[in-house]
Amino acid sequence: MNLELLGWSHELALSFEPFAAQQLQVGRVARQHQQAYTLYTQDGERMAKISGKLRHQAHSAEALPCVGDWVAIQSSAVQTAIIHHILPRRTQFSRKLAGTTTEMQLVATNIDSIFLLCGLDHEFNLRRIERYLVMIWESGANPVIVLNKVDLCEQLDQYLQDLAAIALGVPVIQISALHHQGLEALESYLQPGQTVALLGSSGVGKSTLTNQLMEEEIQAVQAVRADDSRGRHTTTSRQLMGLPSGAVLIDTPGMRELQLWTTSGVSQTFAEIETLATQCRFRDCQHQQEPGCAVQAALADGRLDIQRLQSYQKLQREEAYLQRKQDQKAQLNTKARWKQITKSMRRRQNSKWQ
Repeated sequence: MNLELLGWSHELALSFEPFAAQQLQVGRVARQHQQAYTLYTQDGERMAKISGKLRHQAHSAEALPCVGDWVAIQSSAVQTAIIHHILPRRTQFSRKLAGTTTEMQLVATNIDSIFLLCGLDHEFNLRRIERYLVMIWESGANPVIVLNKVDLCEQLDQYLQDLAAIALGVPVIQISALHHQGLEALESYLQPGQTVALLGSSGVGKSTLTNQLMEEEIQAVQAVRADDSRGRHTTTSRQLMGLPSGAVLIDTPGMRELQLWTTSGVSQTFAEIETLATQCRFRDCQHQQEPGCAVQAALADGRLDIQRLQSYQKLQREEAYLQRKQDQKAQLNTKARWKQITKSMRRRQNSKWQ
């Protein structure tokens, strides 16, 4: 396979030099299985597993290979390849693991652009789009909002107006994946060597768009429910695929639960509120009843929508709560490590005196 078409770059080559000296080869993770990985390499598709050392040193899921990763491998013609190292990631899309556990789930890495696919039916939700945008900005990739099912929408102008108020500077593309309408607008992002990920809820048409971009039926497509346009999980795992255009596509399962892991993207997603906050009389203004509050003034004269502000404040509260939970976990992990070190030192001391 052509590594350049998979996204190989000069920067990656420089980071790989020490491993090349160890007679290791390079591969990119295409699929993640329970105990193994499918890799794309210059010699074709290979199955691989991680080395015992890499598994032992991985103190979190983030330290293990993920779809989109470039890895240094020991490979032979007859055996399963062994992954020894993960090359530095340019970007990574992650979220908090579903449920109450304070753990990160790494979804995909080394992405150039993320197509946020939104169905122009009952699934169109501005607050959900805001949350997705926060997570995309955090990843380091460039967001592109793709409005699908334009053939079913009777209020497109209103939706575009609503998006203009919350997605400042983000490209918005209108398509009908089923009818191959408007797909030419995506071509500038699907150039050779570029990696694009599809993101969105179940039922928005990710599998249909994937089939159109691949120019063949590789993904099963299921109809959404008629009453609420909710879809079923047609795509059940992440997968990296080479497109006929020369770009790389990462398809992801639909996400019903979107919990942030980091919140650095809040400032970019809500840039107009952050700008207004700098104009408040008090630096620690909570934008409630304080005198001289520029945010409240914007609400009063219609420049800012109350739901937009409430969404911003909700994400800020989530950020504060997440930070507390992560700090607590870090303290517990540090305590556990010192406890293990103390036990080890006591064992050595006891053996010395025996």
